[in-house]
Amino acid sequence: MVRQAAFAAPKGIPEYLPTDGFVRVRDALVAAADRAGYGHIELPVFEDTGLYARGVGESTDVVSKEMYTFADRGGRSVTLRPEGTAGVVRSVIEHGLDRGGLPVKLRYTGPFFRYERPQAGRYRQLQQVGVEAIGVDDPALDAEVVAVADEGFRALGLRGFRLELTSLGDAECRPAYRQRLQEFLAALPLDEVTRTRSLVNPLRVLDDKRPEVRALLADAPLLIDHLSAAAAEHHAAVRQHLDDLGVAYVENPRMVRGLDYYTKTTFEFVHDGLGAQSGIGGGGRYDGLMAVLGGPP
Repeated sequence: MVRQAAFAAPKGIPEYLPTDGFVRVRDALVAAADRAGYGHIELPVFEDTGLYARGVGESTDVVSKEMYTFADRGGRSVTLRPEGTAGVVRSVIEHGLDRGGLPVKLRYTGPFFRYERPQAGRYRQLQQVGVEAIGVDDPALDAEVVAVADEGFRALGLRGFRLELTSLGDAECRPAYRQRLQEFLAALPLDEVTRTRSLVNPLRVLDDKRPEVRALLADAPLLIDHLSAAAAEHHAAVRQHLDDLGVAYVENPRMVRGLDYYTKTTFEFVHDGLGAQSGIGGGGRYDGLMAVLGGPP
């Protein structure tokens, strides 16, 4: 007898059955974080919408196009969490975790939600394991976060991936680079939406995946070539720590993460065997996010 279900999972929402090995994958990544001393934090599934608008950046695709936002019965605007960092930083500030020993090292797991066009490697509910190290400006800590992810992937037996690394600079060098980039973009035949984006946040244009736009950006100035002395020194120290830890990497000066809070160290783990959606993990520093969300600088 053929059974036809009356209901199906919502479009773009994957389910993980016992044979899928989901728990094994999650637990291997969590174990790597545990070994490095990261404590578990359980985050709310939804937050005040303003947390993401302010913390992630209103000009990002995540905030402007991809969030599940609704008014609750009290008329408050809330959003299903699209990422974890803003919620962790909010919790650190709210509970004063930064007033104790530093750095604050936390890890989290669970579902996150983005309204994307469902396709291979892109879902509207995605499972994530994340780690955050807060309160210390130390290149060694940047390298540790990267090494935790690298160790987790290798513990799973994953091979053929690579770590791409760059620096997105700091508050000293970003303004001058922003102006230089805007001057470059102003001379390009961009569509109206992209033109507007170049005026609001030109770094977002560099994250455009459309082939016709990427072709126009081939000669765009690189932020890595405009780093301040402090940012360049920080980046060199991160690379040295990764070398000392035996974590292989390649420099990708064209990498731009899709969230506005990243500064200095930025990284992504990539596996070309996955096709267009090749990223398997990534992150970076976020100097200033504490202050943006109402905490100490």
